[in-house]
Amino acid sequence: MTQLRTVQVLGGGSAGSSAHVRSLSAGLVARGVRVTVCAPDSLERVYDFRGCGADHVPVARRGDPVSLGALRAACAAADVVHAHGLHAAVRAAVALGGQRVPLVVTWHTRVHADGPRGHLLRLLERRAVRAAAVVLGASSELVDRARKRGARDARLAPVAFPAPRRAPAPIDDAEYDDGGKARAELGAVGRPLLMAVGSLVPDRGYGTLLDAARAWRGLDPEPLLVIAGEGRERAALQGRIDNERLPVSLVGRRDDVTELLAAADIALLPSRWEARSLLAQEALRLGVPLVATAVGAVPELVGDAAELIPYGDATALADTVARLLADPDRRAQLAAAGPVRAATWPTEDHTIAQVLSVYDELTQPSPPR
Repeated sequence: MTQLRTVQVLGGGSAGSSAHVRSLSAGLVARGVRVTVCAPDSLERVYDFRGCGADHVPVARRGDPVSLGALRAACAAADVVHAHGLHAAVRAAVALGGQRVPLVVTWHTRVHADGPRGHLLRLLERRAVRAAAVVLGASSELVDRARKRGARDARLAPVAFPAPRRAPAPIDDAEYDDGGKARAELGAVGRPLLMAVGSLVPDRGYGTLLDAARAWRGLDPEPLLVIAGEGRERAALQGRIDNERLPVSLVGRRDDVTELLAAADIALLPSRWEARSLLAQEALRLGVPLVATAVGAVPELVGDAAELIPYGDATALADTVARLLADPDRRAQLAAAGPVRAATWPTEDHTIAQVLSVYDELTQPSPPR
């Protein structure tokens, strides 16, 4: 039997899509599939695709002729090309022009834009989904959006991520854990630690988060909000933190996010839109109480195992966090509910089996007429 060959294409690679490709690649390799990951070198250094048995072809996120040529060459020998994210899908479609190789697109999230940029975004979405043999949406909303953009075949395919590799230390509800190495490093000894993770871009809702942080200055002890991530909004956010003397620390990209999150008293997800948020999944699996916006697929993901608030409502965010900090019983209830909810999610094995079934469907020869 001929070995199935697949190329996984990543663009800039959000944490969620990159972690998914690492998990998917490892599972496919274990099942006898030859996997090549086309991604920037920076992602290979973080996610070590070669370490799970996949080949790695360095392809920059740019759409220049050299990058597209490298992508086209890698895809030429594939039985199936699988692109993750909008920009990766568009580049893969261009690279596959003229080649009879089926394209699968996993749509992990969506981008909000208005005016000319919004129009361009819609054009790119149509280009991506119409080039795909199958579009896999991480939420029902994304599936509907793909169909509206002209997808021939769009299916719901919840994306499973690896479970965190460590468990948090037991939480003493009577007082905050002052002995953790992560808390000491972050400056959260003797005070609550609030944790948010994600790129510093407008849709993440960090402006609202800083608005809420103003209200937390009156709490005793005053909580520390730590935001892990980088992006174009860093300078503006840091300016507000400095000018308003907010109890907030921007710590940049971190390779120990799981440890930082496990040390937190509350995790925060103030985004404008999310599908199957990696932060939400990690927080619930770790038993860290989560406050999140009721947007996208978040409500169906977390159920009643998190506190949900409207997007952009700084007062609701500030009040919910303050209430949780004053209520150890509610925090303990959420901490216990998180892993229970997480146990209902699709597993990595389920996700890999579903993707393999799509590959088999696209590569089986058509029956004779």
